[in-house]
Amino acid sequence: MSPTSAATRPAQSMPWLIIICGCLIAALTFGPRSAMGFFQLPMLAEKGWDRTTFGLAMALQNLAWGLGTPVFGAIADKFGTWRVLALSGILYSSGLLLMAIADSPTLLYLSGGVLVGLGVASGSFGIVLAAFARNVAPEKRSLAFGIGTAAGSAGMFLFAPLSQGLIDAYGWFNSLVVMSAMMLVVPVLAVPLRGNSSTGRNSQTEIRQSVGEALREAFGHHSYLLLVSGFFVCGFQVAFITAHFPAYISDIGIEARYAVIALALIGFFNIIGSLASGVIGQRYSKPMFLSFIYLGRSILITWFLLVPQTPFVVISFAVLMGLLWLSTVPPTNGLVAIMFGTRHLGLLGGIVFLSHQFGSFLGVWLGGYLYDIYGSYDIVWWLGVALGLFAAVVHWPIRERPVDRPILAPAE
Repeated sequence: MSPTSAATRPAQSMPWLIIICGCLIAALTFGPRSAMGFFQLPMLAEKGWDRTTFGLAMALQNLAWGLGTPVFGAIADKFGTWRVLALSGILYSSGLLLMAIADSPTLLYLSGGVLVGLGVASGSFGIVLAAFARNVAPEKRSLAFGIGTAAGSAGMFLFAPLSQGLIDAYGWFNSLVVMSAMMLVVPVLAVPLRGNSSTGRNSQTEIRQSVGEALREAFGHHSYLLLVSGFFVCGFQVAFITAHFPAYISDIGIEARYAVIALALIGFFNIIGSLASGVIGQRYSKPMFLSFIYLGRSILITWFLLVPQTPFVVISFAVLMGLLWLSTVPPTNGLVAIMFGTRHLGLLGGIVFLSHQFGSFLGVWLGGYLYDIYGSYDIVWWLGVALGLFAAVVHWPIRERPVDRPILAPAE
């Protein structure tokens, strides 16, 4: 074998150990937080709190997730992915355990809100996908992002019936304790993802650039700002549905088991949608694809609200929404990598995700707040439709190309 072929072969192969372990981490970190909606009614019934209290806790969780992601992303870029993922397991486990024993809204906000949110942030898609990007050849990067996103979807698919089954069998308290113990597996799975932005396979192609320079470049880039504003909408829509859909199903008189089935189906078809998104994003325009996704969500939610809401309609909505659920993630992260490279992908992708989580905070909090005022989620549903149309518009002019840079010294 020639030196040239030996040098190029690793860049052409998929680092399967890194991908498999990263996928398992994505499933574990995304699973419990996507099942939080099942804990709302039994916890509130026992504690005597209202939906605004639970909604604010979940909103704080999403906000802590968003605020923590760029910080943990920057730490992982500099000091190593494994350290950040190990911290994720500890924070996540502690948050779920304290949420179980919370005896006041304040402790619920701190545990299920802040600690769980920081646990998800330090083990989120942004951290895992940045590690993928540094070790996967550019021509396979979108597919790797799709696989990682699909793994998070699998976590949602598995934890929806698992959490409801645990609640039915052992109660909400013990269910949270069990899931707390599960999060302690994350530091072990994270070992193959050790290394930082200077140690990945693609590090030799990256320019030398400080964090300040990277931030100034990103915030001066029109397409990046449009991407940030559009991803806000994704967070608003999916977080509202995740947190409030089980209660919504109960409110419209449909059996609770259909909420379990619906969220599980969203998770399952999200796997298909995420994988398909990775393939489509590798071959076609990512900005245009994102516009169609958001337009499709708005059309789907409008249909769901206007037709008679039967169990069949709920299941149909779940299947179609699942296909669109996290299909935004591979092209969004792919665009950041194309624009700026992978050296600061954890940080810059984290900032895009921070916008997502501002949307999540607003969607979850408004869901509970407006329900307690009007006794209905309708206003938030229709706001999600309007925001989807906004996102379809702002993604259209995004340019899918590297940012123009002066020639800088390559990284060592």
